[in-house]
Formats: sequence, structure tokens, C-alpha cells
Amino acid sequence: MNYLRSRSLILGGLLCLLLPAATLAQGEPNLSKEEIKQFLLTADVVRSRHPSKGITETWRLTLSDGKLTHDASFQSLDAHGFSPQVPALKAPMNFVDSYKYNIAAYELAELLGVGDMIPVTVERKWQGKFGSLSWWVPAKMDEADRVKQKIEPPDAEAWGHQLSRILVFNQLVFDDDFNRTNLLIGEDWKLWRIDFSRAFRPPRELQNPAQLTRCDRRLLEHLKKLDAKEFEQRTKTYLDKWERQNVMARRDKLVAHFQKLIAAEGESKILY
Repeated sequence: MNYLRSRSLILGGLLCLLLPAATLAQGEPNLSKEEIKQFLLTADVVRSRHPSKGITETWRLTLSDGKLTHDASFQSLDAHGFSPQVPALKAPMNFVDSYKYNIAAYELAELLGVGDMIPVTVERKWQGKFGSLSWWVPAKMDEADRVKQKIEPPDAEAWGHQLSRILVFNQLVFDDDFNRTNLLIGEDWKLWRIDFSRAFRPPRELQNPAQLTRCDRRLLEHLKKLDAKEFEQRTKTYLDKWERQNVMARRDKLVAHFQKLIAAEGESKILY
């Protein structure tokens, strides 16, 4: 669809503008996730930049608590049925583009034990608007750049494992706007998955089960044990009843999919 291609180009342009600055970081502070959350929630905003190219209402903020200074990404867009980036005639049915999904995705990833692949994200009010505030991760490129430049990861197996986890999670949250600019690559070849503002779509079927050939053993166990009540408690502010039920239905299909593969090919070929 044209609007998806346009959004990919917009994101790509935004990241090209911002990533060079991120690579100047001399090292990340050694903080726990809870400490990062508290910093994001309470540190003062000392600088803000609104790129000339990029997604509406997305800002790069510099925060400081007097001891630590660090950047974060703020997004306040909460559009239902229309969006500044998507012409009404091209928007899908029940279209939503919301910062709330960024927070819901992070909370769900934490429940599934894969929160380390998404930057810590909280809800915060800035300049009179509520939005998602995500820890800024230093990255040397995004996946679109890597593919374009034909750069191979140094450890193909580890890279494949990271991609597999992300593909499984993408199916769970049904992000129909996922593209290579949503994958940031750190200096240590760690993959970060960003931007879920158009995730949690209504369909309960898997998007592309043919992509799901392998799964992290611990992730599969967490999927099996995902508790609907705990999921609701963590995300009730950001997802409605039907969105949570859709996730649980896709969870069931993911578990069934991998159990079928394991039965046919053996656990050692499917799980890692």
C-alpha cells in the first residue's frame, strides 16, 4: 500500500537524520530498567528537537536529573480513523496510529521475557500532551541501511536468533506497518525493535506463518504461560478489551503453530 511505503521513507529519513548523533555516545550508563523508568518519568527536559523531516508529533528530547543527561524519543500522536500521514481514502478500516501502542508493546514484551529488545518506554506528559517516552538507544545503522550496504553480521547464528524473536513478537502484536527502519542495530550488533504505533490490529489470524520457522525456547514457554489477567493489568490503560483478546487469540495460534512444527521436525530444529 502507498501509505505504508510513504511511512517507511519518512522513518528512514528521520533515522538518517538522528542516527549519526546517536553513534557519538561514549557508552551507556549502567542502570537497571527501573532506574531508567524513573529517569524517564522524572528528569527535566533540557532540550527538544523536532526534525524537519519525520513523523508528526515525534520529538527527540534531552533529559537531565542533575547527574545524568540522556536522550529519549517522545511521541504523542493518538489518531483514530485518520492521520496526518495517511489520506483518509487510503487508511484501513478501524485505523489507529497511537503512542499508547508503543507502551503496550513494551509491557507485553516484558511479560514475555523479551523486554530487552525494545527500549524502556513509559507514558509521560510534556508540553500539555501525554505520549510515549522511550530511552534513546545508540545505533550505528538500521536494518534498511545494513541491507542496502550489504553488510553481513559477524555472528550469523546470533543474528538469526534475534530476528526470530522479533518475527514471533511481530506476529503477536500484528504490526502491519513493520519495516526495516523499525530495526536499529547497536555497536555490538544488538537488535532493537522500535515504533509500534500502528500495531495491535484487529485480525486474529497470523500474518505470515511461513516466516515462523524457529522460536526462542524461553519465549515459547512465556507465550504458553501468558496470563490474560496479568496482561490486562499491565496494559489496560493502553489497549481495549478487544485488542487484548486479539493478542490472546494470536498467542494461541502461535503456540499451536510451533507445537505442530516441533511434532513434525523435532524440538532441536525448531527451538533454540
